[in-house]
Amino acid sequence: MVVVGPTGIGKTRAAFELARRMGGEVVVADSRQAYARLHIATNHPPDEYRTAVGYHGIELVDPVVGAVNVHDWLTIALPAIEDIRGRGRTAVVEGGSMLWVDALTEGFDLAGAPPDPERRQELVATSVELLAARVRELDPQAAVDFANPRRLVRAVEILEAHGPPLSARRGQRPPRWPALRIGLEAPMPEIERRLRQRSREQLERGLVEETRAALDAGVRRDHPVLSGIGYAEALAYIDGAITEEELPQRMVASNRRYARRQLGWFRRHPQTNWLPAEPDPVPAMLKLLESAD
Repeated sequence: MVVVGPTGIGKTRAAFELARRMGGEVVVADSRQAYARLHIATNHPPDEYRTAVGYHGIELVDPVVGAVNVHDWLTIALPAIEDIRGRGRTAVVEGGSMLWVDALTEGFDLAGAPPDPERRQELVATSVELLAARVRELDPQAAVDFANPRRLVRAVEILEAHGPPLSARRGQRPPRWPALRIGLEAPMPEIERRLRQRSREQLERGLVEETRAALDAGVRRDHPVLSGIGYAEALAYIDGAITEEELPQRMVASNRRYARRQLGWFRRHPQTNWLPAEPDPVPAMLKLLESAD
C-alpha cells in the first residue's frame, strides 16, 4: 500500500502506525530522506520509529560523497518491497516525492537516458521558464512538475535522448504487487497550521546549526539536499539575505507552495482513496485495507 499527501499532513506517523499494527515495514519515497547527515528539515522518521519498525530507502548516500536520483532509489526500493512481501509482511510506502511515487507505482523507466555531463551543466544553468519551454517544444503533452527545475532538466534529457512522448517512458516496469493508494488531506488552513508548528520545531531542534555543520563537513552549497525547503532558507539566513524573524516565515511560505503542488499532483491519480488527516486517519486506513482484502 502507498500513503501519499502534502508535506506536513502526517504521512510519517500514519505509515509508521500502519506498519506497526500490521506487522509491516516502511519504504520511504522521499528524495531528501534518501540522504544521511541532514535529518531535521528532511523530516526523517524519529529514532523510536526506526527501532520499532523496519525502514527502507532512507540514508542511502552521505551528501558529502555524492547524490542520489530516482533510479538509484528504485534499485533499493523495488527489491526491498519484494523481500518484505516474500517474508509475508506488509510493505507500507510513505510517499512525499511525487515523481518517486509514480516511478515506483507506475513503472517509470528513467535509466535508459543516462545524463550527459556537459549537456546537464548547460541545462542546470538554464532558467525554469526556458526549461519548461524546451520540454513543451519537445513534447506538448508532457506531464511533469513545471515548477521543479530538476524534474525539467531530467525531462529534457529523456526527451532529447529518446524523443516524445515522455509518457512512453512509463509502464515499462509495471509493479509486481498490488498498490492500494491512500491519500491524506486537510483544509489548507489546517495544513498551514501544521507547517507553522513544524517550522518552529525544526528551528528549535537546530536546523541552522545542522546546516552549518553540513557545510563544514563538505556538503556542497548546490547539493540537491541543501536546495530543499528548510535548508535553502537556512542558507539564506546564514548568508545574511534574510533575518531571523523572516526565516520561519519563508519556510512556511515555501512549504505551503509545495503542499499545493503535491495535492494537485496526487489528486490526478484516479485510484487514490482520500481520507481526512484529522483527527486520526489510521483507523479509517485500516478499515479501508480490510475492505480491500
